[in-house]
Amino acid sequence: MMRVVLIPVDEIYVPASKKKEFDEEKVLPLAEEILENDDQKPIYVRKGKGRYVLQSGVHRLEAIKLLGSDKIKAYVVQAQKF
Repeated sequence: MMRVVLIPVDEIYVPASKKKEFDEEKVLPLAEEILENDDQKPIYVRKGKGRYVLQSGVHRLEAIKLLGSDKIKAYVVQAQKF
């Protein structure tokens, strides 16, 4: 079972492919939902080159940044090689 860890948001790299998925209109409603429910699902990251690389959760990451938080809940997963 994966463990949830707190990661500094400034240590997370967002790849170009994830930036393409980003829809700015989703961020504010998600930030409001996080504030109201205090229920934040973890994002998924992997370790890479001295930083964390976002795998899933670009909208949650941006919502947390919008709320001014410096840390986010995350699952750290293994990189897959194909």
